[in-house]
This record gives sequence, structure tokens and C-alpha cells, in this order.
Amino acid sequence: MNRSASLRTGRERGSATTELVLVTPLLLLLMLVAVALGKLAGARLDADEAAHQAARAASLTRNAAAAGAAAEQAAVLSLAGAGSSCTSPRTTLALGGFSPGGVVRVTVTCRVALGVPGMASGMDITASAASVVDLYRGVES
Repeated sequence: MNRSASLRTGRERGSATTELVLVTPLLLLLMLVAVALGKLAGARLDADEAAHQAARAASLTRNAAAAGAAAEQAAVLSLAGAGSSCTSPRTTLALGGFSPGGVVRVTVTCRVALGVPGMASGMDITASAASVVDLYRGVES
């Protein structure tokens, strides 16, 4: 019995090393994909927050001309303040009449660099938010 046990271990010698060599690239790839998905999820949250901040800033302005500039500035500041991987933000503004009780809708689109070899170099993230123009304040035309 002692001899058969030693023969069995002799045939299996090196199998752990072979398995490690075969599995390591797969584990590295899995880790890189997890990092890319984490970046994507973080950028999505940052874009949602930037859209919310931009819509609120646009709804607080007194006229439609200033709303676009306020929305763009708020989106840029929100993304910069969060240290987001979301770059080159573009804002689209829908004022909907811009009167008290009206709705201001802002869409923020930005680019996320994933940095994973073999995957797309980056993706565009889009987020929208709406804010109501206060009923009890005056609006300049």
C-alpha cells in the first residue's frame, strides 16, 4: 500500500503549477472586467448627480438665457468635485416654457475611459434630471 501511494503522488507532481498557469490569466481578466464595471457604475452615479445639480441650478435662474450657462457650470463643478472618471460633459437643456410651475429638464452626457485592454476604450454615459421652477418667485423674460 505504501508503494501505490507514492506512485500516485509521483504522477500528480506539478499539476498544481499547471493549473495555476492556466487559471491565472482568466483570474486577471475577471479582475480587470470587475474594475471596469466599477468605474462604469461610479461614473453613472456621478452623471446622475451632475444632471440633478444642473437641473436645479437651471431652475433657480431668473431667465431662460442664464439657465443654460448655469446648468453647464453646475454639471462641470459636480463632476469635478466628485473626482469622477466621467470627462467632457455635454449638457442639453429643455426649458418647457420656463415659467413658474414649469419643468426644467437637463440631460448630461459624458465619456468614461475604462482602461481595460481588449475592451472598448470608453463609453458614453447619459443621465437626465428634472426640476420644477418655483411657483412663488418672479421670472424675467
